[in-house]
Amino acid sequence: MKRLIAFTIALTALTGPMHTVFAKDKSLLQIEDEQKAQERDRIQKQYDAALKRGDRTAAVPAVNDPWANMRGSNDAKSNSKPKR
Repeated sequence: MKRLIAFTIALTALTGPMHTVFAKDKSLLQIEDEQKAQERDRIQKQYDAALKRGDRTAAVPAVNDPWANMRGSNDAKSNSKPKR
């Protein structure tokens, strides 16, 4: 009987660390990494869908010219060379 109890205690002591190796519990970092991966996948799917339907507003930023109203009618934005 003493041998059976000693064997059970020894077996329990040895299998305890093995249980932690094969445990299914996830750490907070693993959960956070999975959430970030899901978010990246969701954004990528939205981007692909926008390109597929031809919505170019998400892919190409709008041209913004804050000085457009300050130029005269003769001024050209490009191909203008300084006068000497």
